[in-house]
Amino acid sequence: MTVQTAAARGRRRPVEAAGQLPAEVTQARRFDKTRSAQSTALFEDYVELIADLLTGTGEARPTDIARRLGVSHATAIKAISRLKRAGLATGRPYRGVFLTEKGRALAERARARHRLVVELLLALGVSAEVAEADAEGMEHHVSETALRAIAKFLQARRHS
Repeated sequence: MTVQTAAARGRRRPVEAAGQLPAEVTQARRFDKTRSAQSTALFEDYVELIADLLTGTGEARPTDIARRLGVSHATAIKAISRLKRAGLATGRPYRGVFLTEKGRALAERARARHRLVVELLLALGVSAEVAEADAEGMEHHVSETALRAIAKFLQARRHS
């Protein structure tokens, strides 16, 4: 038995009824997407913060990164090493961390997604503080399809 939402009726795309499991392939694909988002979330959080630190203070030191992300210095160093291996960041002795072009592009995409999710939450009546905090997690799990729909919704809302 399937239940359709009002939006889905026009497209005839069934939605699982409460308590009904989706097809195995469908469920596995959803969990895979979540796992993938979690692994890229680390990169995105770090490059976004590094970009912000470079813009705001001119440097992004591992100590500052660790403090701002609420992690240990060792954890920040390991993550920065992963960023370097992935070609997202470079380091210079006694100068901190810098983003490559690829790292800057990822930071910009992450920042744009973050702003879009915050704007949606604000439009729904969520307070600015809660919207910022919740967007930190949500931004990594929203598909490009959903982001386009959110952008379209917000654009229509601005012009109404």
